Amino acid sequence: MDERQSAELDGWLVEAGLAGQSETSLVAGFCGRAAACGLPLARTTLLVDTLHPIYEGRVFRWARDQQEATLQEYGRSDQGEGFEAWRTSPFHQLETSGEALLRRRLDAESEAEFSVFPDLRAAGMTDYLALINRFGAGQAIGGMECVYSSWVTDRPGGFSDADVDALQRLVALLALAVKAASLGRIAETLVETYLGRDAGRRVLSGRIARGVADRIEAVLWFSDLRGYTRITDTAEPDQIIPLLNDYADATISAIHAAGGDVLKLMGDGILAIFTAGGRSGAGEAALSATVAAQASVAELNGRRAAEGLPTTGIYLGLHIGEVFYGNIGSKERLDFTVVGPAVNEVSRIAAMCRSVDQPMLVSADFAAAVDDAKHRFLSVGRFALRGISGPQELFTLDPTVDPALDPTREMPQPG
Repeated sequence: MDERQSAELDGWLVEAGLAGQSETSLVAGFCGRAAACGLPLARTTLLVDTLHPIYEGRVFRWARDQQEATLQEYGRSDQGEGFEAWRTSPFHQLETSGEALLRRRLDAESEAEFSVFPDLRAAGMTDYLALINRFGAGQAIGGMECVYSSWVTDRPGGFSDADVDALQRLVALLALAVKAASLGRIAETLVETYLGRDAGRRVLSGRIARGVADRIEAVLWFSDLRGYTRITDTAEPDQIIPLLNDYADATISAIHAAGGDVLKLMGDGILAIFTAGGRSGAGEAALSATVAAQASVAELNGRRAAEGLPTTGIYLGLHIGEVFYGNIGSKERLDFTVVGPAVNEVSRIAAMCRSVDQPMLVSADFAAAVDDAKHRFLSVGRFALRGISGPQELFTLDPTVDPALDPTREMPQPG
């Protein structure tokens, strides 16, 4: 690789990084161009930790016979098989030694040093280079504090010293571009994890000013757990968070699968909205999520009961109405959510489930928005809802439509 080719690769990395290309595109683009410029690359692996509720990090792999890089997300590396693979890797040695480069000729003498070497040598690889590009002090995001990469060749004689020098210089710029892409993805993950998918996208698009809100019509979902107060009074304290997580998983996965967005988790309560497809489409989506959530909770209860853990069910209210959707709060602390009388009403409807012994209740407005409502809903009467003017007629799904919502079926008992 001559100086002109090196400068062109530098320029491409800068442009690709500023353009916001993904990590897979950056790795594949860099490796393909570097190989075309004369660097004898056969395989490349690049790892970067992340900040994600499930995954610890991501690994990107490129091989000379493929056009694209592959992505694999990995879990915890501090336990089980993941820990053993990490402990016996060249990257672990770089991390513990504080060095930035590790190079080994792949021969009989070095084969047993690291767990990846036998397979590489069997594939005909001749030289191995591992690099770590560390971030500055105080720049770590979660566990993301550096970029690890390995570079392998099958050329007889391995890398030249000039190849190693070129890779050290170029990979630093690649690591910077990968860091920028990873930070952007982490920001997206965080806002969607803590604000909800649609709210997160709106915030990232720039809607962060206080008072910026849209008036929208939405189907509103409010659910909480049956007998939660009794459970917290009788269960072991270390069982409460796992219980909340289990039932949140069952409910939120159903909401997301039906196209809804969860806006708030309030202890055992969940506030969500459905907006796609107009009144009828959003209503149908909410009903689909209702049936799926009840089925998931029933399955969950079977697993928890078999383990001797407390079980419960969900109470659910559905309503449709106009709300303000946007930023509410102080100058320093904002919340992206929905507010308005319809939000208060749906929480009161959910609270009525206990009084009338029904797992779910819907407002008259919601029932009217759903196709063929008169054959799907049963009226449970008119009720005065706290803080809501005038009595409201409430409905529930006919249990013949979905037996899972039959109020006479045996409900799980907390404890």
